[in-house]
Amino acid sequence: MNRRDFATSTIAAAAATTMTRGIALSQSAAGPIKNIVMAHGLYADGSCWADVIVRLQRAGLNVTSVQNPLTAFEDDVAAVTRALDVQDGPTVLVAHSYGGMVATQAGVHPNVTRLVYVAARAPDAGENYTALAGRFPAPPAAKGLVKIGNYLKLSEAAFLTDFANGVDPIKARVLFAVQQPNVATLSPNAQTTAAAWRTKPSWYAVSKRDRTIDPDLERFMAARMKATTIEIDAGYLSLVSHAQEVADLVLEATSG
Repeated sequence: MNRRDFATSTIAAAAATTMTRGIALSQSAAGPIKNIVMAHGLYADGSCWADVIVRLQRAGLNVTSVQNPLTAFEDDVAAVTRALDVQDGPTVLVAHSYGGMVATQAGVHPNVTRLVYVAARAPDAGENYTALAGRFPAPPAAKGLVKIGNYLKLSEAAFLTDFANGVDPIKARVLFAVQQPNVATLSPNAQTTAAAWRTKPSWYAVSKRDRTIDPDLERFMAARMKATTIEIDAGYLSLVSHAQEVADLVLEATSG
C-alpha cells in the first residue's frame, strides 16, 4: 500500500469511528423514553388504565390516557394525535382493544418511536379488520351487545362474564358503570390507511383467556408485526387484572 492509499484508508477509518461514537453518544444522551400515551378501546374509557398508570408514574414516566370519543374512527385518531402533539419528545404509544386500530393509524406521528399493543387490534393498512377477525372463532362477548338508539354497549352479564373475566368482581362492576357506549357504525366502518407497526418497534401482550378477541387472532397479529410478545394468563382486561405485567411490558418498551 502506498502512502496516499494508507492516508486515505486511515482518514476513512477515523471518520467511521467518529461517526459510530457520535451515534452512540447521541443514543446515550437520549436515554430511556419518558412519555407514554394510552388509547383505550370500546366499552371502556381512559380510567381502565388507572392501575398501569400508577405503576408507570412511580417509575418517573409522564403518562397521558386519552379519552376517545368513540363517535368515529377519525375522531378517535384525532384525539390521540392531539395528545401526541403536546409530548415533549419520543413517546411510547400504548393501546388496548379497538384502541389498537387507533394507535396503528395515529402511531405514524413523529413523536411515536415505539408501540405497545395489549390484547389489541393491529390491522395492516387498508385491511378489513372484521374480515380478518372472521377467520378466527367468534368470541362470546359479541353476543352481549345491546343497541340503544344509534349506540352500542355490553349487557351487564356479557361485561362481567366475557369482557372483564378475571377482574375482581367489585372492580368489574365499577368498570361496567363507567362503560362508554360507542356509535354502532364505528367498529364495522373503521379502517386504517397506515400501519405504524410496519416501521416502528412493537410489543404485544396476548391475553390467553380472552373472550372478546380470540387469543389466536392476537397471536397472529403479534407474529405478523414481529412484535416482542408476552402471553398473560388473563382475560381481555389484562391491564386491570394483571397491571404489573402490562406496566413491565411498557417499561421494557421505553428502554428496549
